[in-house]
Amino acid sequence: MATLIDGKAFAASLRERIAGETAGFTAKTGRKPGLAVVLVGEDAASQVYVRSKHKACIAAGMESFEHRLPADTAEADLLSLVAQLNGDARVDGILVQLPLPEGMDENAVIQAIDPDKDVDGFTTASAGRLLTGLPGFVACTPLGCLMLLKDALGDLSGKSAVVIGRSNIVGKPMAQLLLRESCTVTIAHSRTRDLPETVRGADIVVAAVGRPEMVKGDWLKPGATVIDVGINRVPGEEEGKTRLVGDVDFASAKDVAGAITPVPGGVGPMTIACLLHNTLDAACRREGVDRTAL
Repeated sequence: MATLIDGKAFAASLRERIAGETAGFTAKTGRKPGLAVVLVGEDAASQVYVRSKHKACIAAGMESFEHRLPADTAEADLLSLVAQLNGDARVDGILVQLPLPEGMDENAVIQAIDPDKDVDGFTTASAGRLLTGLPGFVACTPLGCLMLLKDALGDLSGKSAVVIGRSNIVGKPMAQLLLRESCTVTIAHSRTRDLPETVRGADIVVAAVGRPEMVKGDWLKPGATVIDVGINRVPGEEEGKTRLVGDVDFASAKDVAGAITPVPGGVGPMTIACLLHNTLDAACRREGVDRTAL
């Protein structure tokens, strides 16, 4: 039976540490780290995420700047707001909540963010810095996955890792992070030939492919550590009800894996905690503060 990797507990501990460091930063600089979140339109899920981020900022002792724009906002006006936030000395991190309304060029908006304030880690500059080993920001979900892996396993050097999924937001940066930890990394996806056999050779499996319960227990190497990034809503046992499942078939995987993240309660809580982590990092870099001394 696999050990459960409790992302909710780890995230709570991380947020508590960040709050302590933030208090030290404020005492040293006379100001709070600031995160600006831009929400365009009325997407229900996005509104929930933005509220959660606002509450987390306040709880950590940070400034939260919310900008809510109507769905019919012109792209030029959104780009103008991003430029304004780039130049705002109170703002250390900028997050434009996705998805944007139809007709807006998401890539153009994201690339307009100052890389030194790109706490989501989505700009090509941030991706390039990660690829070449330069200081920069890493997308929050893969960063959270890495933290959970290192907490569960300690040194990752020499381990074989398979990342299932090749998105710019999770799969690709996850692979780069694991390479940085001296893992031997394979990036697989839904079109990989004999995907089960590829997964069976891995000490670490990160599933981020967006297919409910695709990874079965018999795909896994006995004792493997499994990080399930998937969040999929499927029909529940009661008519009209739904339930959340990951990309891994938890029921079969838990009998083979050595450690595994549940869904929910695994990777999900780490994302906002890592957003706070990146925001404090951005503030420290801008002020020339050594975060390790906070």
